[in-house]
Amino acid sequence: MDVAAWLCGLGLERYAPAFRDNDVDGEVLPELMSDDLISIGVTSVGHRRKLLAAIASLGAAPPAATVMAAPCDTPAPADAERRQLTVMFCDLVGSTALSSRLDPEDLREVIGAYHHTVAEIVSGFGGFVAKYMGDGVLIYFGYPQAHEDDAERAVRAGLAVIEAVSAMPMWFARSLRPRRGSG
Repeated sequence: MDVAAWLCGLGLERYAPAFRDNDVDGEVLPELMSDDLISIGVTSVGHRRKLLAAIASLGAAPPAATVMAAPCDTPAPADAERRQLTVMFCDLVGSTALSSRLDPEDLREVIGAYHHTVAEIVSGFGGFVAKYMGDGVLIYFGYPQAHEDDAERAVRAGLAVIEAVSAMPMWFARSLRPRRGSG
């Protein structure tokens, strides 16, 4: 693990020399405690808390949609290009009310069908589903493949999602049966 790049990703690259001078590498990093950070010169309580939280998350698996950034001191390749990224977020309106009327299993089916519909439409417009968050969907246009008209594609995809979800009332009506055990 490149500790300097990790620190850079946290916005705490100023501590890279202290970590290097104290032989803190990827193997030692998960073992650091607050007192260790103080002894190597991390005097800010906020920075220590930020570092300890980031260290604690090292053991957790990164989310599937996580994109790892290059170290901040790494020069860009000569053939690198800057491109625009259009971000879209879709949310199922009324899902909170729906959750009070449906069994959790039925709600999962409704949201799953919604996610599937959104993903299908978005991929048809060249978008990339970055993450599912509850009943929401985070979508990128321009990543991993860029198009000249990514912003327009996002708008068209959003309109198509609205149309597709609006065409689902009969399907939703079947899902809106009372909870089991309620009379």
